[in-house]
Amino acid sequence: MPQQPPARAAASAHVTAAEISRIAGVTRATVSNWRRRHDDFPAPTAGTETSPLYDLPAVQAWLRGRGHTSAASPTEELRTALRLLGPGTGVAARLFPLVAAASRRTPEELTELAAAPGDRLITRAEKTARELPAAVPKADPVRYGPGDADAVRALLACVREAGPQAAVDVLAERELDEGTASGVYQTPEGLALLMAGLLPPDASRVLDPACGSGTLLAAAARQGARELFGQDSLPVQGQRTAVRLLLAAPEAEAAIRVGDSLRDDAFPDVTVDAVLCNPPFADRDWGHDELAYDPRWAYGLPPRFESELAWVQHALAHLEPGGHAVMLLPPALAFRSSGRRVRAELVRAGALRAVVSLPARAAYPLHIGLQIWVFQRPEPGSSDRTAVLFVDGEGEQRDGAAGTSSATADAGTRGGSRPRRSGSSSSAASSAATSFDWTGLTERVLGQWASFTTAPDTYADEPGVARAVPLVDLLDDVVDVTPARHVRAIAADIDPAALARRVDDLHGDLAEQVTALAAASVRVGWRPSGASAREWRTATVSDLARGGALTVLRAATPGTRGSKGSGAPAVERPVLAARDIAAGDPPSGTAGDIHADAVQTVAAGDVLIRAVAGGGDAAAMTRVADDGDAGALLGQHIHLLRPDPARLDPWFLAGFLGAEDNIASASTGSSLVHVTPGRLRVPLLPLEEQRRYGAAFRRVHELRSAVRRTAGLAADTAATLTTGLTAGALLPPDDPDASAGPELPESRSA
Repeated sequence: MPQQPPARAAASAHVTAAEISRIAGVTRATVSNWRRRHDDFPAPTAGTETSPLYDLPAVQAWLRGRGHTSAASPTEELRTALRLLGPGTGVAARLFPLVAAASRRTPEELTELAAAPGDRLITRAEKTARELPAAVPKADPVRYGPGDADAVRALLACVREAGPQAAVDVLAERELDEGTASGVYQTPEGLALLMAGLLPPDASRVLDPACGSGTLLAAAARQGARELFGQDSLPVQGQRTAVRLLLAAPEAEAAIRVGDSLRDDAFPDVTVDAVLCNPPFADRDWGHDELAYDPRWAYGLPPRFESELAWVQHALAHLEPGGHAVMLLPPALAFRSSGRRVRAELVRAGALRAVVSLPARAAYPLHIGLQIWVFQRPEPGSSDRTAVLFVDGEGEQRDGAAGTSSATADAGTRGGSRPRRSGSSSSAASSAATSFDWTGLTERVLGQWASFTTAPDTYADEPGVARAVPLVDLLDDVVDVTPARHVRAIAADIDPAALARRVDDLHGDLAEQVTALAAASVRVGWRPSGASAREWRTATVSDLARGGALTVLRAATPGTRGSKGSGAPAVERPVLAARDIAAGDPPSGTAGDIHADAVQTVAAGDVLIRAVAGGGDAAAMTRVADDGDAGALLGQHIHLLRPDPARLDPWFLAGFLGAEDNIASASTGSSLVHVTPGRLRVPLLPLEEQRRYGAAFRRVHELRSAVRRTAGLAADTAATLTTGLTAGALLPPDDPDASAGPELPESRSA
């Protein structure tokens, strides 16, 4: 039977003050002023005194009465329309097929459809949604009611303006919020591409038994996989994956099922070339007792509290002999005593091929550094797997964050309470990872993996970064497969003379940088503006663009177009990445940081804005391109504003656009914020006054950059000295007082 729209209860949608600011396109301070100055502003109807909630329809009516048209982004408009329908309507699930069908319409067709009167819109939407009903699991032919018209219009606008994947993510967010799922997070795209890159290039049949939002299967399709199998216990995630693959890999054959993969495997007789999986963590209810005699446990019964080892053996059971599985797993799995026996069997059989540690904040949960484990199902009679590769990606990323390049290893060497599911309602994990150097990390990891698999017998270790450890050395009483334990540089790897030269170079660089920091810290006599702060008359970036004062450009985000093939084009010019803006570094990106269908060149004087950032991100959000940036290609997740220098000073523009309150009012999300540049506001000032502010903002930028570089050099110098002294490669000075440094002046009393 077709899904019927349920009886509609009275709407009880609530919004926070921050959400009101996004809907109205103003700052949160403006909303606070409205509350104080206007007696007719809607009173809170829920929440607490410190976190009040307001009735959404009442707020919208008040804004309309004041002449405030919505300035929300298409995704925020869709969220608002869904919220107005109230809980329990199920409209989000019924809209999934419409997204898939609408994605095949032109922008003009979507505009024409959205403009239809209510009854006609509903009829045409139902007809459109029925075009692809079988492709989405548990999505029967749908029917929409008259009350769904606004949500349908908002969905069509979101597909047209923000893309079908953005609409899918909003719908999934609504479904997950209404369901009982907890701890559901999306696998970051950079991580998904890294994991897919560890598969053999000829892997055509790929399975993800905990497919979540489908990020890993979409990454496998970009690597050339043409038969995709996925299963998830949440219907909304199965629907999300199916629609995502219809959009990202329409040429691939996809079979997506809903159900618990461990208890009710939807593909019991299917074997594949490869498995990609980001399984639930710490699931105590995975079926230990009822599955005690399951034939999948070829390496031993997984302990009750080691659900991850059940997923590992489930993946291996689905592989053809010689097939590979790449899985994202928690670091405790590498050393917990309860899993020692199963780990030992995996190592002894040659099934474990590599373990790669990732930096914290690479993916949820953000507070720990997860690991990628690579498995290969043993082939009958094969005995050539004599070592396991360990790569310490965490250490590499840590060095990169400090602005250095593992100096000790390079210059000084001779040679949760609930299950965490992949695929989230919010893209917080993806966003938290946008500042990561995924391209550099991927190149390092894949380079080591290629060298190891091509010639394992002649593989050359890179102390401090990667090492191949013989199986016999791992089979001790602990069977600890933590990468950092195995790759760290030992005394035999260190060249004392080279390390001493490196320390001298670091001391010289640090002294120069301290001098630069002192120059940037000189007091210049900042003056108060008066008894109270200045009040600005402002205009939005959209207003300035319409007036010709600037042009807004942006590079495409991954997957929006042309998802086939190897992806990025081959380029010889540098690429400015979002992480370069955050860190104040010169262009460091590669071809993997740009999109083949949206190549944009940076010019001196351009104002660059990071499009995505983690909530509470203290790194710089804006930057003015200089001569060193000119000619670089624009990376993903960056908005580019090109001001008319006769009307706007670029440093003035960058300073005000990057203000914390301005970014907050023009962005959506909490753990992760997506910045809508058109909603950012700029004071309207004469050009001469703009230049004075611009000079001040430039000085602030120089101070921030000097602090970051000094901190990075100081940390690198201290780490290198500690390593040299503890490894016996460096001797302390003959004069004990020489290591204490110059005497510091006494601090002044308050």
